[in-house]
Amino acid sequence: MTSTSPLPGLARFNALEESAARAALHEVCASTAWADRLLAARPYATLDALYEAGDAAMARLTAADLAEAMAGHPPIGRPRPGDPASKREQGGMAGASERLRADMLELNLAYQEKFGHVFLICATGRTGEQMRDAAEERIGNAPEREREIVRSELGKINRIRLARLVGED
Repeated sequence: MTSTSPLPGLARFNALEESAARAALHEVCASTAWADRLLAARPYATLDALYEAGDAAMARLTAADLAEAMAGHPPIGRPRPGDPASKREQGGMAGASERLRADMLELNLAYQEKFGHVFLICATGRTGEQMRDAAEERIGNAPEREREIVRSELGKINRIRLARLVGED
């Protein structure tokens, strides 16, 4: 959901000291370059402007920046202990069978071996089976194609997390 009027949460974000805003953005995306670009464009008049800045920053990330961003994400089926965001986002795996968990572990390992990074998907609203099926499909991609899919998935995740950051959840 987007908004064209200022939100109280957006005003709070705009007013944060740079170090606090940087920390908040790091919770959204682990890429330093992405956060730097969003910080440089503050203040944001609308949520749409924040989303557009996030999308533009994502489009400009280098391969190294993408690797840094992906390093902030745990494997599907293994949310970080004490990390409510990854647990919430991977909720579709919460009730997964042992077979599905084993399949996802195997796919995660094969994917990481092929591409050199964690399998990344916007897991919000997806079932465990949908995530497994996506991993099975994407493991056959060429690295260049997969990098662009990862960029797109990161963008989706970042939008969800930005919405949560400013209270548009």
